[in-house]
Amino acid sequence: MHTVAFLQNKIKNALDLLKFERKPAELYLPIQFALSQGGKRIRPLLTLMACDMFDGDIEKSLNPAIGLEIFHNFTLLHDDIMDQSPIRRGRETVYKKWNANIALLSGDTMFAIAFEYLIKTDPDYLSDILQVFNQTAIEVCEGQQYDMNFETATVVSITDYMEMIRLKTAVLIAACLKIGALIARTSPANIDNIHLFGLNLGIAFQLQDDVLDVFSDENKFGKRTGNDIATNKKTYLYLKALELANKEQLRDLHQYFTVSGLDENDKINKVTEIYNQLGIKEVAENEMKIYYKKAISCLEAIDVEKARKQNFIDFADSLMQRES
Repeated sequence: MHTVAFLQNKIKNALDLLKFERKPAELYLPIQFALSQGGKRIRPLLTLMACDMFDGDIEKSLNPAIGLEIFHNFTLLHDDIMDQSPIRRGRETVYKKWNANIALLSGDTMFAIAFEYLIKTDPDYLSDILQVFNQTAIEVCEGQQYDMNFETATVVSITDYMEMIRLKTAVLIAACLKIGALIARTSPANIDNIHLFGLNLGIAFQLQDDVLDVFSDENKFGKRTGNDIATNKKTYLYLKALELANKEQLRDLHQYFTVSGLDENDKINKVTEIYNQLGIKEVAENEMKIYYKKAISCLEAIDVEKARKQNFIDFADSLMQRES
């Protein structure tokens, strides 16, 4: 097996080779900018890790992994427009640096480029990979639409929210793992379990992201903290606060999330104060741990020797402790 550092280096080298020198420059410069912003490269790493765990040829999984990373960054370009997020990974978002129209068109081009990389693989499993990718792309869009619907919905349940983050975040993480496993030609049972591991870990990941959005250090988080509050996102934290709030807190929460024209910093501070009064951070972290344990259970069910799972155990543990 390969070390995580070795796999990360493979991904970095492949991404460094990406050049977008075609014209018009206004279309391709934002793509280069978006892909040069770094990030953890979690999704392509998971693809290579899954292929490696099942003793597959990681070289055959590299192009699909890069395609999945480009696809992920395409979704971020569009998400930042819809969420009005000014900062991504500590830098201006594409739509802020250029404009929304350029971000939309560059994102669309990234989707096509991602597809080009996904089809650079063995024809024997190309059909299965494209089926996973296409289904995932549709589900990610469904999740984003639910997310936008929730902004104006009067009532959103925690069940609704968990389904939204399953679609918007978790299915792509699960797909990266499944594609790596497909390339390694492991058993259907192993493919199902690594996929379920990714779904549960992806939900835990998003719950952690919700917590970090409110409670992290902005310099470590890489984007403005409190943005979910400022943009009236009905996250797990907000929905749980509605369940636990007293009458006065409930009234204030409704006011902060429905009245326009409020000072953003004051709004973020006041809502965060209510979250602190209710212990919402701890509640959300406990929910995250539930999904983490489900993920580990799926990992344990995979039929390979335990030593080959260690990279995933370490990765899942690091998720529980991340600050950005």
